[in-house]
Amino acid sequence: MVKIINRSDILTEKINPKSERIDAMSTEEIIHLINEEDATIHFAVQKVVPEIAQATDIVVKAFRNGGRLHYIGAGTSGRLGVLDASEIPPTFSVSPDMVQGIIAGGWRALREAVEGAEDYEDSGESDCKAIGLTPKDVLIGIATGGTTPYVHGGLKYAKFIGCKTVFFTCTPRKGLGIDEAVDVFIEVLVGPELITGSTRMKAGTATKMVLNMITTTAMIKMGKVYGNYMIDHQAINSKLVDRGTRIISTLTGLSYDDAYQALLAADKHLKVAVVMVKLNVSFDKAQDLIKEHNGFIRFAFEESVQ
Repeated sequence: MVKIINRSDILTEKINPKSERIDAMSTEEIIHLINEEDATIHFAVQKVVPEIAQATDIVVKAFRNGGRLHYIGAGTSGRLGVLDASEIPPTFSVSPDMVQGIIAGGWRALREAVEGAEDYEDSGESDCKAIGLTPKDVLIGIATGGTTPYVHGGLKYAKFIGCKTVFFTCTPRKGLGIDEAVDVFIEVLVGPELITGSTRMKAGTATKMVLNMITTTAMIKMGKVYGNYMIDHQAINSKLVDRGTRIISTLTGLSYDDAYQALLAADKHLKVAVVMVKLNVSFDKAQDLIKEHNGFIRFAFEESVQ
């Protein structure tokens, strides 16, 4: 039997006075109100930029040392972690193992609610063990209400084996009982939801914003972006082949058709194609230069003109 805890003091469970008569509002009034509340999320995130940066630097260090990033969460929090993780391989050409999402209830929980899946710390620990969490990895726990036992269990296990840990929440950390298991707290205090306790709303939006910041910045720091181009994306469909072709054309001055041929000559490896054209080198030499400069093609170009 799971012990029931009175969570009335949790920020995300409190009542938002702006929506006390939301059930009597017109459709347009409701949409306006939701939009007004969502406009406050940016400022809540802005207040914790230093903590987000600190967490990101931890992730980058782990990546450079062969570690991985794992998210762990339940419900909306877990789904958002899985969503962010799933976008990283095609966007930045990295292994699916590099960023992973762990969700209470497993893959079925992505499509439907799995009752009680989040209620046990042991489940969080066992799921972290199942994916082979190591001391080189980083675990980011996501629990907007702050109290999810599944997430707490994962964080405690991660800290026990020597992982760096981050905890994302939308409620003040005081009294959550998780301090000793967390290296960096990211507290985005978006306030009570318009529908009381429905953290799929402001809290979910804030979660997505912060996860985007962490992984996008980490990938930039890993040399996956040149200028503001996703220079390492996988050209796996017609849209991405077109984008890659246009990037090559822009960066090298080739015509669209010639840029497309350059992409094909590089076996659709965009970064390799750009280096081949700009430095007039072979496929193998371009790969060697990219590796020599740890993926940062800007440094390869700068060295070539010295």
